[in-house]
Amino acid sequence: MKRLISTLAVLLLLSGALFAQKGGSRNYIVGFYNLENLFDIYNDPAKNDEEFLPDGKNRWTQEKYNKKVHNMAQVIAAMAKDNGRFHTILGVSEIENRLVLEDLVADPQIAAANYQIIHYDGPDRRGVDVALLYNPTQFTYLDSESIPFTFEGSKVDITLSKEEQDYFRTRDILMVHGLIAGEHFAFYVMHLPSRIGGKGFDLRSRGAEICYNHAMEMMKKYPGIKIAAMGDMNDDPFDDSMAVWLHGRENLDEVGEEDFFNPFLSMIKAGYGSLCYQNQWCIYDQILVNSTLAKAPQGGLKITPLVKNTYYGRIFKKPFMIQQKGQYKDQPFRTFSNGSFIGGYSDHFPTYILISK
Repeated sequence: MKRLISTLAVLLLLSGALFAQKGGSRNYIVGFYNLENLFDIYNDPAKNDEEFLPDGKNRWTQEKYNKKVHNMAQVIAAMAKDNGRFHTILGVSEIENRLVLEDLVADPQIAAANYQIIHYDGPDRRGVDVALLYNPTQFTYLDSESIPFTFEGSKVDITLSKEEQDYFRTRDILMVHGLIAGEHFAFYVMHLPSRIGGKGFDLRSRGAEICYNHAMEMMKKYPGIKIAAMGDMNDDPFDDSMAVWLHGRENLDEVGEEDFFNPFLSMIKAGYGSLCYQNQWCIYDQILVNSTLAKAPQGGLKITPLVKNTYYGRIFKKPFMIQQKGQYKDQPFRTFSNGSFIGGYSDHFPTYILISK
């Protein structure tokens, strides 16, 4: 009965949001969420998923998987409730395959959004991919591309040997192209190489360089196109990958034609965080927008302030998403802690921006 009431509430929410859009005010939510190891329970010989099997290290049973999917949908539904509408675009990372996304979007808490899935199986050795969910009532899909992580032509000073470069595998970068209210948009979804062992700064810079170069080509191909680059960057907004190689700028008046505006740069300076890494709050979960989306003329879609007319980005967290006690008190309530299943959500908080006319 509770599930039925919850589903009806979400349906009413969606219908209200659509009505509001038809009334003239055009608001679109674009977000990103690291789902923290959303694996199914089945063995895929092509992927390193042994820990996430019923007899694996994590004892990943159907019951635990169902709980995980329910929790991820709960967060997405909570964001929709706060915003009065579902996301138009939601990039995600740390998902094993399309199957887990199909289960997620079918969850009764968010099924009314009718999210469509863009996903490619990638080469990451750990077996996790990025993907994009879109609301077909608000976004018209045109085409997409899985952009491989290569080293050819890079201007980044790469520390890996040629042999190491040939062996290296990580997530591809996803690009999705389509229309919102008749305007061309390109969305990039990334999960840049990790910081394990204090390494990877050059690899993250290379990933940002790949994204930036592709975005510049899209701007040449589609003059006036609006671009948002999102993901788990494994770097903060002030790190080289974001500030130098992706040309992320803190203030709108600093954004040139070939720059990106990073709304989370001012937020990290103010003490906000989307995850806690080595007991320090960081914002690895970022969404940057190109100059066309940052400074569109009146009547065009552009990024709009979300918080007290000051911040253009939001880090979404509710009490149920936060660890309430113990060693990790006040940090994200994650799925596992010290190797034990604790039934939480993710070690990252989702982030999003608002686009409107």
